[in-house]
Amino acid sequence: MAVSVAEFKALVGKDLGVSDWFLVDQARINQFAEVTRDFQFIHVHEERARATPLGGTIAHGQLTLSLIPTLAEEVMPAMAGITMGFNYGYNRVRFLSPVRSGKRVRGRFSLKSVDDSQPGRIAFSVDATIEIEGEDKPALVAEWLGLALL
Repeated sequence: MAVSVAEFKALVGKDLGVSDWFLVDQARINQFAEVTRDFQFIHVHEERARATPLGGTIAHGQLTLSLIPTLAEEVMPAMAGITMGFNYGYNRVRFLSPVRSGKRVRGRFSLKSVDDSQPGRIAFSVDATIEIEGEDKPALVAEWLGLALL
């Protein structure tokens, strides 16, 4: 169910919710390496990665970052009257902890700001935290920017 722009604006400063857990397994990491051509051994060479302090392969930071829109879709309310939406960028991203192969992650989201001052456009920012199951420290925190067109 879609909310009005006014209802969406009323969510500023509020938690939007937490997504379901999402598995980041070695097959997904390998697929990401293929797409991005980033074959650094800590991502794709399990034996070599086991010999490092990481103890095994880890997901690319960019893979974890790329999950934000998918995880957010589970909790972000849709705005009524929107013809299309875009990922507009990030103001801040910090990778705090590696996501080891086989771990599950989830997204925690809160609406930081909404700007509807330009006709036909709604810009918004969301504080996003990607948590790792069973770990105290998140994988990343980011201020994610979105743009919706009316």
